[in-house]
Amino acid sequence: MQITGTSANEAISSFSNATGGSAVGKESFMNLLATQLKNQDPLNPSKNDEMLAQLAQFSSLEQMQNLNDNIVGLAVLQQSNALMQQLTDASALMGKDVKFTDPDTQAEVWGKVDTVRIVDGAAMLNIGGKDIPLTAISEIGTPPATPATPGAPGTPSA
Repeated sequence: MQITGTSANEAISSFSNATGGSAVGKESFMNLLATQLKNQDPLNPSKNDEMLAQLAQFSSLEQMQNLNDNIVGLAVLQQSNALMQQLTDASALMGKDVKFTDPDTQAEVWGKVDTVRIVDGAAMLNIGGKDIPLTAISEIGTPPATPATPGAPGTPSA
């Protein structure tokens, strides 16, 4: 005789979904518990300590699921805060001269930061029409004066 809601396959699939959707797992557990109580042998009823142990396990499972949800929420918040921090740090560089490693030539170059934006979770600085990652910045300040070429107009001759 099969009792609806207590077949081995249904219980396994319902509880395996408990991690994906906590409402399904809780509902399945409560249905299983109610069915167990309704169909127990009247001459050999479940002991109270067994029932309390099952309820304690259920309560523990529910608390772990709530903790997991809170940790996931905290991770999302931390990621969002990291993006905002990058954007704040990068926006402080707007209009300033910075030294960076050119991603194409790998040369150290100076340039002025025009705009800032987030691309694929990373702050990108637009310097001279080129997108440069914030991580490529190595110095902030005044670019060194370029040495004058002897004989050039306006250069004193020695």
